[in-house]
Amino acid sequence: MKGSIMNRQLDGETETGLQFFGKMTASISHEIKNVMAIINESAGLLEDYSLMAEKGMPINPERLKVVSNRVTNQIRRADSIAKNLNSLSHSVDEFQKSVGIRETLELAMGLTGRFADMRSVVLDFQPPPDFPNVITSPFHLLNLIWRVLDFAMDASGPEKKVGLTFEADPTSVKIRFTGIEALTNLPETVFPTEKEASLLGMLSATIHHDAKKGEINLVLPKDDRQQATAESHLERSR
Repeated sequence: MKGSIMNRQLDGETETGLQFFGKMTASISHEIKNVMAIINESAGLLEDYSLMAEKGMPINPERLKVVSNRVTNQIRRADSIAKNLNSLSHSVDEFQKSVGIRETLELAMGLTGRFADMRSVVLDFQPPPDFPNVITSPFHLLNLIWRVLDFAMDASGPEKKVGLTFEADPTSVKIRFTGIEALTNLPETVFPTEKEASLLGMLSATIHHDAKKGEINLVLPKDDRQQATAESHLERSR
């Protein structure tokens, strides 16, 4: 019986992970296609200018500069997208390692940017000056952060702005998601769901709401092998 329950749990975790990976890579491929479309359009303009020059027609240098800048910007954008994909792919190299919270949140923001744009939501990352690390599963942490952001963007209210920051103490890190105005009208049972609860268990983490402030706080132990750490931090923070 115990083995059967464990198998179902593992299947659920695998399903959640594959869905996250698939959603992110599909979004990244869509962004790459957009970049290629803009570069292709710019190449067509350059070809038109070349034909004009061959016919002795004058070409405004500013037009060439605009096209050149557009291509340069898209190459930079493609480089950033490729780096995000590379980082996401390497997040499954090890399922327990030391990762930087700031770098992880920056990657999560990069992966989430397109979804925020589609919902007209502004993501506002305000990192503190410190650079804490946690020993955890990078992939599952990214998955959990995405799921909180996904919920937060839908519940952001009329201001359409979700803030993100973090704070650390000697044993844990608290990631704060702010601007979640709809929390005041939602019961805590709405979020986290079973999928988030499974990830929280894997990471020895906890989530709690602060409806008055419109915040969700995700508390991670600095070492996920110390399962009691996140709970003790939560009790201290109340």
